[in-house]
Amino acid sequence: MIQLIRGRFAPTPSGPLHLGNLRTALLAWLHCRLQGGAFLLRIDDLDHPRLQPGAEEAVLRDLRWLGLDWDEGPDIGGPCWPYRQSERRWRYHKALSALRRRGLLFPCRCSRRMLAAVSAPHGVTPLYPGTCRNRRDWGPQQGKLPSWRWRAPNRRCRVSEMLQPAPEGWLPTMVGDVVLRRADGFVAYHLATAVDEMAMGVTQVFRGADLLPTTAVQVALMEELGGTPPRYWHGPLLRDRHGQRLAKRTGAGGVEALRQAGWDAPAAVGALAASVGLLDGRQRLSAAELLSELDLPRLEAACRTDHTQQLQGLPWGEDAAP
Repeated sequence: MIQLIRGRFAPTPSGPLHLGNLRTALLAWLHCRLQGGAFLLRIDDLDHPRLQPGAEEAVLRDLRWLGLDWDEGPDIGGPCWPYRQSERRWRYHKALSALRRRGLLFPCRCSRRMLAAVSAPHGVTPLYPGTCRNRRDWGPQQGKLPSWRWRAPNRRCRVSEMLQPAPEGWLPTMVGDVVLRRADGFVAYHLATAVDEMAMGVTQVFRGADLLPTTAVQVALMEELGGTPPRYWHGPLLRDRHGQRLAKRTGAGGVEALRQAGWDAPAAVGALAASVGLLDGRQRLSAAELLSELDLPRLEAACRTDHTQQLQGLPWGEDAAP
């Protein structure tokens, strides 16, 4: 029987989880467990160029080391099997076909260079200018297939966001005509995520605040496909001592860095919890013990504040004693 409250953690196996990923996983797990919900682990492995051999196994191993468990996932199965996006492509293509039949997709042959020429200055992400909106030629031209863009409907969308100001606005000016299928045939992250949240019955998503700007696209797609979007909690990002957001591409440390610095799981859980203001000072405790000490209002109140100043002592790659 599928439980009424269903949360999830959906890492991309592009390398080891860094400390920011681990803290988000811990907070998502706590948030779900405090409500008696089922916690799902889904592997978002559609971005093939970024995948690394053995990374999925390392993700599961690191989460278990931290003391987290899940009710459904790629290793234990569940009613929504499979739990790897690479094994769920037929669902995404079925959704694409449904949108295309309703006239909500159009072929786009714009190159990155063409789009860059009309981009907004100063690094602002531009909306698609609508160059190909009236095209109907879906076949190949000069050996190249078009990408498929979603024709954003002229309606409003509001994200059910519980921690940050809720994004709201008219879809054409809020998200624009986003690509849902690339020219090489790969399905876009937004569509895959929207389809999976619906199919897996996800009712709440706790993740980093860096993903808030893309949430409206996913919510709108779920609504177009007849689903009920989950509620969202976009928590604070873990930053290094220089104020920079942790990222795999910059070599941010993870469980291996903790181990090399002499940390064990109780020390790591205590430090990660203290970094978001859940504990006063450094304490050693397991994830289960932390869960028993918290309640939902306290967790959510802590996640409304960015506690960057409390990150002292975590190993950012240099030696740090637990």
